Amino acid sequence: MAAPGAEDPLDAKSGKGPLAQRIDPTREKLTPAQLQFMRQVQLAQWQKMLPQRRTRNIVTGLGIGALVLAIYGYTFYSVSQERFLDELEDEVKAARARAQERASGH
Repeated sequence: MAAPGAEDPLDAKSGKGPLAQRIDPTREKLTPAQLQFMRQVQLAQWQKMLPQRRTRNIVTGLGIGALVLAIYGYTFYSVSQERFLDELEDEVKAARARAQERASGH
């Protein structure tokens, strides 16, 4: 028979092992060996996720860069299509011509 505090490594109902418990090293007194093991596990998890994170960062950067270039290109396109300054210049030329005619006509 098992000891009263010992748990079965596999739960008979679900077939899953026990879940890891989160430990706060500032509240609980841990040995240096336990702290070293925690650092090793964190490093292993970080290294395992690094390629996936790097890929996501590259895709995100390319997406943001494409958006910036699209906005930049659209801005240049829309400014080149605007003709209101040309119309204002035509009105200024016409006003100057009228002013000269009035000045020379008197």
